[in-house]
Amino acid sequence: MTLSELPLATSYASALRVAKEAAGQQNYPTSTLYVAATPIGNLADISLRALHVLERADVLACEDTRHTQTMLRAYGIDRQATQLLAVHQHNEVQATQTVIDHLQRGARVAYVSDAGTPAISDPGARLVAAVRQAGLRVVPLPGASSVTALLSAAGIAPDTPQSTGFVFSGFLSSKASERTAAVLALSQEQRAVVLLEAPHRIEALALALATLNARPVTIGRELTKQFEEIDTVAAQALPEWLARDTNRLRGEFTLVIHPVNAAASTEPDTRVLRLLLAEMPLKTAVKLAAEITGEPRNVLYELALRLKSQAAPEAD
Repeated sequence: MTLSELPLATSYASALRVAKEAAGQQNYPTSTLYVAATPIGNLADISLRALHVLERADVLACEDTRHTQTMLRAYGIDRQATQLLAVHQHNEVQATQTVIDHLQRGARVAYVSDAGTPAISDPGARLVAAVRQAGLRVVPLPGASSVTALLSAAGIAPDTPQSTGFVFSGFLSSKASERTAAVLALSQEQRAVVLLEAPHRIEALALALATLNARPVTIGRELTKQFEEIDTVAAQALPEWLARDTNRLRGEFTLVIHPVNAAASTEPDTRVLRLLLAEMPLKTAVKLAAEITGEPRNVLYELALRLKSQAAPEAD
């Protein structure tokens, strides 16, 4: 049995009726791209407006047509395979022109990624930019996002104007040297930082973030799903937190590095120095650390000697 042959779900029949009643009378202009957020795990996290548009759009552009077809049938929405158009990172240029052609002929096109809000970390940003550049309208249908979901549960209360707000960094590089450099840069960021990570790379990211020492990190694993887990630990304890339960290596991850604590920031910060000492000679590391942090070079030099001494293996 193919995906298109799967039986339609009936559990969302009432939701579709309510969606039509609540959103059906609103204006949905033609020649418009509707960017629709879809659930990140829990199917119930779909908006009424998104349900209505997914059922009524002329064309559905999607990151993975098979995944989207499965989702649609779970909602009891029956769309023909010919109405689904694949738009992903490998065909974005060609597929974008196809979407624009549909829009210029007066179609309503809805775009969805595999999960969450498109064009943030998922594909879609180039599509939206090209559609706008062509003078066509883009309408967002807001909804689920792992970024705002975890931020809302992290309990972050910035204590200075400088630490207010957050930075979204998404996925860091899979290359160790580039990931180390990114963490080094983020260590100087006073605001909260949101990261995303896949299960097969989470251990490497945890080791890199451990250099942030006591700075709190909130981990969100399998957000909105049955085995959702949210916990806050010191960055240096992340590798041990993962190792404590093998199930923690499963699922998708969102992480929030908490803002710098103003009270703690008056003490010399060893994070940058530790990262630099791992990659270069002591004097060079001290020189660069002083330029980056503004700390006195003599203070950093003493810290570097102490760190080197602590890291040196004991003699037999």
